[in-house]
Amino acid sequence: MEDAKQNAGHSAARPQARWWAGYPFAVLVLLIALGLVVGVWKDWRERELAQAREQFGQHAGRIADLIQQRLDEYELTLRGGAAMVAAVQWPAPAHWHSYVSGLSLATRYPAVLGLGFAAYVDPPGLARLQLLMRDAGAGHYTVRPPGVRPAYGPIVYLEPTTPDNRLVIGYDMYSEPVRHAAMLAALESGRTRLSGMIHLLQDRGRRIPGLLLYHPVYAGDLPPQTVAARRAAMKGWVYLPFRVHTMVQAATAGARGSERLRIVDVSDAAPQVLYEDPGIDTDNAFALSLPLEVDGRRWRLDFYSGPMASAVPGLTSLNWLLAAGIAISLLLFAIVWSLAGTQARAQRIASAMTASLRRSEERFRTAIQHSPIGKALLDAQGRVLEVNEAFERLVGRPAPQLLGHPLAGVLAGADPHSREAALQALAAGTVARATVALRRADGDLRHVQLVAAPLPGRGEGEAAQLVQVDDITDRVRAEQEVQALNRSLEARVAARTRALREANRELESFAYSVSHDLRAPLRAIEGFSRILMEKQAAALDASGRDYLQRVRNATARMGELIEALLKLSRIGRGELKPEDVDLSALAADVVAGLRESRPGHAPEVAIQPGLHAQGDRALLRNLLDNLLGNAWKFTRDAATPRIVFGAERGPGGLPEFFVRDNGAGFDPAYADKLFQPFQRLHSQDQFEGHGIGLASVKRIVERHGGHIRAEGAPGQGATFFFTLAPDPHDAH
Repeated sequence: MEDAKQNAGHSAARPQARWWAGYPFAVLVLLIALGLVVGVWKDWRERELAQAREQFGQHAGRIADLIQQRLDEYELTLRGGAAMVAAVQWPAPAHWHSYVSGLSLATRYPAVLGLGFAAYVDPPGLARLQLLMRDAGAGHYTVRPPGVRPAYGPIVYLEPTTPDNRLVIGYDMYSEPVRHAAMLAALESGRTRLSGMIHLLQDRGRRIPGLLLYHPVYAGDLPPQTVAARRAAMKGWVYLPFRVHTMVQAATAGARGSERLRIVDVSDAAPQVLYEDPGIDTDNAFALSLPLEVDGRRWRLDFYSGPMASAVPGLTSLNWLLAAGIAISLLLFAIVWSLAGTQARAQRIASAMTASLRRSEERFRTAIQHSPIGKALLDAQGRVLEVNEAFERLVGRPAPQLLGHPLAGVLAGADPHSREAALQALAAGTVARATVALRRADGDLRHVQLVAAPLPGRGEGEAAQLVQVDDITDRVRAEQEVQALNRSLEARVAARTRALREANRELESFAYSVSHDLRAPLRAIEGFSRILMEKQAAALDASGRDYLQRVRNATARMGELIEALLKLSRIGRGELKPEDVDLSALAADVVAGLRESRPGHAPEVAIQPGLHAQGDRALLRNLLDNLLGNAWKFTRDAATPRIVFGAERGPGGLPEFFVRDNGAGFDPAYADKLFQPFQRLHSQDQFEGHGIGLASVKRIVERHGGHIRAEGAPGQGATFFFTLAPDPHDAH
């Protein structure tokens, strides 16, 4: 016993160990999956960043090339102007204007304000320049700022001629340090030179970064080779003013993306920012600086990529992939965790089912053994394998005498018919029942209900059939007694039916006799009183005539009561002739008759259309005559009399018809008297009547298998509800 418990404990421990082994495996799967996802994501992210960084560098290089290309174009323009000035002794204003106009600077280079020429003169040369300009038609040519200086570089021409450009004519650029440095560098080097950042005179004090590009012009066919010779041969400078911001925008139009640019002039000790895009100091994914040598100046182009989302748009997809990978990893973890839990639950369920099956088998065996109904298990050949105590008691034999023997042998003592029925039930192969007579071992004859049910076959010697034998001897005897009582009851019912028919015939004869025997004296009383009223009225005083009139009224009232009584008796005797009756049309016909017979009273009548019922048309006409006639009568004193005939959905889904009025009403305490013959809740002086109408209505409704009820209150009207059976024949 102890070994069994230990084995059971080991069996329970093994599933638990496997259960705990499953959950760490799920965690391991999660860690591996997350590691793979994060590793792949990092690798792809680095590739995406490297590719974006490379593309950013290439894009920045293209923009730098575009700026360099635009400045080169500016230099070519300067060289063309310098060649023109060098080819003549002194350029005429018209020639300069014609040349610059042909360049279409405003269209080709929006940042350029014009193309000009500045002369290089000493003080004597300045006087000659002023005379030359006056002779050329320029009027009084004044150089500013005033003052005596060793050399001058005043602006002589600047085309196109705009108001802003005319403003700078005569300005000595050689007198301003930044311009002077660039002009001197061009003079001494013989090359094009760019100035540092200045604010152009044309901008009239607005602090807009501008630059000047200078190219020297020497006298003679070939440029001098030494600085001294260049100073001696120097005629002046062709120069080109432009705005940096407009130049950058025009040069890089169509090539810019989300990157931001800053251009810094680092030629001097103090760097100067020439151009800067807005928002450049915000978070940037990449930054790149490119040097640019521009006509004697050193620029640094700082490129910034902008935020990571715009600089590396592919990272968004990678982040979504990372989220998806994490979600898939979690899903995989959940699946493995669920499988581990499912395995543990399955093992627990299997253990529980094994124990439950064992308990179920024990309960089944206990139920079989202690069942008050005899039960036996048979093998495939019909031999008894096991019986319970009730079966032993029923057949009167102990179990050892039954086991291994065919059940058919137990039934050998029964009559042939019972034995044949039992054998057929046992051989049916399906659930079969048979009532047979069983001869016990002690000779007692019992009636039993035998039920044979096949069991799933499990091989030789296994149970193949369950047989249940229930002793129904007492029930058989009781059924026989009930059959005898039924036969006696049928005879008594037939006798009472004949007696009831005889009583109905006697009642009809009595009603006829009453109507005949009572009407003759009433006719005599009414006739003689009428003659007396007509011929002897003058001989009677007022009291006598009143008494005589009362006699006549009572006689008429008695006649009406006799007629009503006969009608009431005829309602219960006639044969029903059911048909589909349109109650709405029937009610409309009754109302039309009431309007003709009682023209002094015209209540409002509402009839619900489409009301139908199965019934006897004549009886239903009588029913509506009484109900609508009562409503018509009792609404006589109403201010706005109204009568409604309709139907509602009643209990069981059948329609419940009603007749409602707003007339005199009644005390609900006396509602049970409404349907009794000759019972009235109002006096004859208030409302005429004989108390038979509602009793007739009740009989008609009951003959149609229905019910009737009434609701009302004094002065608030009354409502009569009634139902009719769908098939009056069945109800009757």
